[in-house]
Amino acid sequence: MLNNLKFLVGLCFLVLGVSTSVKGQQLIKIEPQLGDMTLVVREALEKVNQKDVKLVFSEGTYVFKPDYARQQYSYITNHGNGLKNIIFLMEDFDSVVIEGNGAEFIFQGQVAPFQFKNCKKIRVKDLTLDWDIPFLFQGEVVAIDSVQGWRDIKPFSDGYSWEVKNDQLHFPNIHGFSFNELGSTLAFDPDLKRVSHGAWDVNSNPRWVEKRSNGILRFHEFLKHYPPIGAILNSKGEKEKNRYAPAFQVVQSNDVLFDDIVIHHALGMGFLFERTQDITIKQSGIYVRKGSDRVVSTIADATHFANCKGDILIEDCTFMHMLDDGTNVHGTYVEVDRILNDKTVRVALKHFEQMGFQFADKGDVLWFIQKPNPTRTLENEVVTLVQINDRYIDITFKNKLPTNLAAGDILENKTWNPTFIMRGCTIKDHRARNIVLKTPQKILIENNNFSSMMSSIFFRGETFYWFESGAVEDVLIRNNNFEYCAYSGMEHAVLKISPRLGKDFDATETYDRNIRFKDNTIQTFDNRIIWADRVDGLTISGNTIKQVPSATRIYPMAPMMHFINCTNVEVTENSYEGPNTNFIQNDNQSQKTLIFKGNKGFKYK
Repeated sequence: MLNNLKFLVGLCFLVLGVSTSVKGQQLIKIEPQLGDMTLVVREALEKVNQKDVKLVFSEGTYVFKPDYARQQYSYITNHGNGLKNIIFLMEDFDSVVIEGNGAEFIFQGQVAPFQFKNCKKIRVKDLTLDWDIPFLFQGEVVAIDSVQGWRDIKPFSDGYSWEVKNDQLHFPNIHGFSFNELGSTLAFDPDLKRVSHGAWDVNSNPRWVEKRSNGILRFHEFLKHYPPIGAILNSKGEKEKNRYAPAFQVVQSNDVLFDDIVIHHALGMGFLFERTQDITIKQSGIYVRKGSDRVVSTIADATHFANCKGDILIEDCTFMHMLDDGTNVHGTYVEVDRILNDKTVRVALKHFEQMGFQFADKGDVLWFIQKPNPTRTLENEVVTLVQINDRYIDITFKNKLPTNLAAGDILENKTWNPTFIMRGCTIKDHRARNIVLKTPQKILIENNNFSSMMSSIFFRGETFYWFESGAVEDVLIRNNNFEYCAYSGMEHAVLKISPRLGKDFDATETYDRNIRFKDNTIQTFDNRIIWADRVDGLTISGNTIKQVPSATRIYPMAPMMHFINCTNVEVTENSYEGPNTNFIQNDNQSQKTLIFKGNKGFKYK
């Protein structure tokens, strides 16, 4: 049987895949065919014997199933580690080129579509990715009884997969995998396909699920926040199982370009980059397919960059309907576990989705951040690393450790931090923030259109939960349009700067610095525009702010601008139109150096 299978695979490759060599580059041409294309691609890649490869797909639809995928244990930051079914595994190439020519890739079940590892140049162009059945449960809220603790849901069935078994809902029931609880659950506006106004994240685990007449399911569960009747309720499963893999994972690679890529669904993030240098994503999109009844595209962030360096550019892209941020750019904090000798320290990765992450390598320069002071102080060069396991690392330095270094202090990688530019993009109609930024290198955000459930632009280095570093030092946010922002039930702002460090760090010391918010247009319903904590150097200048009655204010008593433990804040030449009379709230520290002048429509007492 196995020999027959190999013969059929070889025959299929001869028919569908043509491999030639042109000037040292191995060229593979693949045509679409009905049925699973996984073996065709696998066979083609296993025949590659050169360091430069180019895959050219003809226009058409290609289906990929997990049955014959490459299996490899994978560490994937901000996802679940484990044995993954990988369709395109691209490792150790000098160059990889994938030309899609408008091809559409449809994936089934738990698969990791693309993994690029240790590649020197990557080019991927003109592809669309989707799943035949999403790893989501979705239904319309038709009735609620908060006293008895139940909600009635009319589930979506066409194009979805679920079953009620032993009085519990299981989904997606694909290739033997199901979530055992609803897990992260959120209400969406059925007409606008965005998170419902004032919605809260809910972790749902019903006591039991009851089948009712007319296909209705009754979920018996007391909730703190019930969804509105008529909303679309969407669930993505329990926390530690609902991020299988991103659509594209790029690790330890250089010179990366994604051009004209559209992702309609993924079992994690859209694009994930780890310890990768010089990245461009342009003219690409993440959103549900036009005409689809789905309200969610990717399970997590559209784009995510962990310990990258060089230049990152995201240009002319559209990100919508994700269940997390539009982009997150950050480093990683590790915590000192113990001092081994005067040059060697054992550190720990702290978050469960960071296990196995490569924090540093020989030659990297690390910052020491010693409690209670959260600022970067001494630095030292790594000489050797010993990976004890997926959590602990022994690091030996060129010079002696600080004499007062102690358990609980944190280290940050200075070498691996990128510059970041986002321009000409639209990010809206999704859960969480538009942009989360944590790099000390130059940041430019210009000429974008933003609408956010939570804060639109968010700065939060933190050692509390995610252990994502770090403080920003050079940020320019200009000529952007913000419309309908911060409509989550939890309080947010258009621009929020909010470090979250452990209890042993001084909560009054400045953390982020040199942020300029200039010449932007803000049109939103609620009060909060700027909310800044522990910033040294914040310029808010030339912005046009209009508060409109497009939705009910959620926090009508909040100030328009709120400064806590800040220094050198300038609010100049801005204009405001709207009903708010609570303009600026300061503490004593922020008030000492605040400059307020030339503003129209609001005042500072």
